[in-house]
Amino acid sequence: QVQPVESGGGLVRPGGSLRLSCTKPGNIFRINTMGWYRQAPGKQRELVAAISGGGGTNVADSVKGRFTISRDNAKNTLYLQMNSLKPEDTAVYYCNTLQRSFTWGQGTQVTVSS
Repeated sequence: QVQPVESGGGLVRPGGSLRLSCTKPGNIFRINTMGWYRQAPGKQRELVAAISGGGGTNVADSVKGRFTISRDNAKNTLYLQMNSLKPEDTAVYYCNTLQRSFTWGQGTQVTVSS
């Protein structure tokens, strides 16, 4: 199975912004509820944002008002716009379906530090 490919992470100061992208061949993003997950060192992987096939979105309370999930069906790409980043947002970020049905990709590292 072809894994998703996440990109866009990096080192950013508190209060900064990053835009993550996730791509995977096929039209699967359009028909599945997709999610962005993150895993910080020593912690379990958690869902931070999701977008349904119809475009409805939901985000975790910890990132509400700061993170926005979106999708470009023509490009088979999922995005996560992250604003007002905090040190506690530091983690490896992944995309997958809500059922976690894909083989996990490599993820993209986000580090928020001054």
